[in-house]
Amino acid sequence: MKIIITLICLTFGQLTFGQNRIQKIDSLLTSIYDSGELNGNVLIAEKGKVIYKKSFGLSNETTKEKLNENSIFELASVSKQFTAMAIVILKENGKLNYDDKIAKFIPELSNYKNITIRNLLNHTGGLPDYMELMDTVFDKSKIATNKDIISMFTNQNPKILFEPNTKYEYSNTGYAILASIIEKISGMTYGDYLNKVIFKPLKMKNTFVYTRRYAPRKINNYAYGYVYSDSLKKYLLPEDIEETKMVVWLDGIVGDGTVNSTTNDLLKWDRALYTNKLISNSSSKEILTAGELNDKSKTKYGFGWGIDNNVNFGKLASHSGSWPGYVTYIERHIDNDKTIIILQNHNNVTLPIKSLRSILYNQPLPIKKERKEVKLTNEQLQKFTGTYEIEIGVEMKVSFTNEQLFAQLTGQNEFPLFAESEFTFFLKVVDAQIEFQQNDKGEITNLFLLQNGNKTKAEKIK
Repeated sequence: MKIIITLICLTFGQLTFGQNRIQKIDSLLTSIYDSGELNGNVLIAEKGKVIYKKSFGLSNETTKEKLNENSIFELASVSKQFTAMAIVILKENGKLNYDDKIAKFIPELSNYKNITIRNLLNHTGGLPDYMELMDTVFDKSKIATNKDIISMFTNQNPKILFEPNTKYEYSNTGYAILASIIEKISGMTYGDYLNKVIFKPLKMKNTFVYTRRYAPRKINNYAYGYVYSDSLKKYLLPEDIEETKMVVWLDGIVGDGTVNSTTNDLLKWDRALYTNKLISNSSSKEILTAGELNDKSKTKYGFGWGIDNNVNFGKLASHSGSWPGYVTYIERHIDNDKTIIILQNHNNVTLPIKSLRSILYNQPLPIKKERKEVKLTNEQLQKFTGTYEIEIGVEMKVSFTNEQLFAQLTGQNEFPLFAESEFTFFLKVVDAQIEFQQNDKGEITNLFLLQNGNKTKAEKIK
């Protein structure tokens, strides 16, 4: 559900610029697939016309069934744009205002009286992460629902992380509460309401809300999500691995994830967003307008979409998603009407977004910055070892073997780290850096993963 860092592949030297764009795209993606870092469906369109569509790998590791263009994937956090759209539709129907307090619709949250619907849409509300909180207080023999989140906030009354609209901090909690507001106002389940106002009108026949463990049902052409087991050297369902079993006890929660779809249906969604089929022009513009904090500074997030005004590619609206077994991505080039959709059902994969953009615009492939390696002593290196938690179920393990420091994200391969300074390291396989932080006693307490313009904090837990 939450955005999880995925290693972004940047350069593939075997590509030649004598090839046309489609050949370059296929060479790039085939190379990644051959290296074992792609398992999913890719669709790329220009002005709504599909210029590239291909399936790579398996939908079921047990039956060896192959993926096809209609394979259905869990979207993880890409679901948030549908939650946001449902809220916008309710607003256009006069059922709410963006600046309404959330307690107006969920009185149990009256202790959080200054948080508005707009804050939840923009990730500026300050509510703490429900997954971290529930990990300590929820009975994991049961499957949690949105009602359990609200009950936990009511009974535990955890403090806000910051005053509303003073800071941007990505929040799954906010979007789960938005789903509950949708249900309260509409009198329907979250899934039924999305089906009524979005999926059916757009003829997205293979798109729906699905909680596979909480409410199992037979889904044809389903792409099961898999996590790689280092110990067993094979892919397993996340419920079969101790570190990712939260997929079971968190499975009944909707709003921040749980929409399932196909690349074909997501292209229908993309096309509809250029029209008035669902909402007015003014509402469409507001969805793609970055939030503004109290100090008048702008965030890079609208309503369910990350927003970037890129000097090379114009205005971009995008969202990634990751949940054990799935890595998903959609990117819309608003000014130039290009669309990139990637749905994957393995965790140990790459998203070559920068390279795909460059190919689409006939630009040279991005070149990774050359970094100078410095030598640290074994004693200096060993103090960084440990486990750093990014979020529940997602950890960065730093180990030391044969005078070399290694980093490994949950469900991904282990990669060597190279020192750039005493506390800063870089990876050579991708353009990513890690900064370690120490306290006044000289103890390492946190690390920060820097990649693709993002800075993600991980706290040392052991």
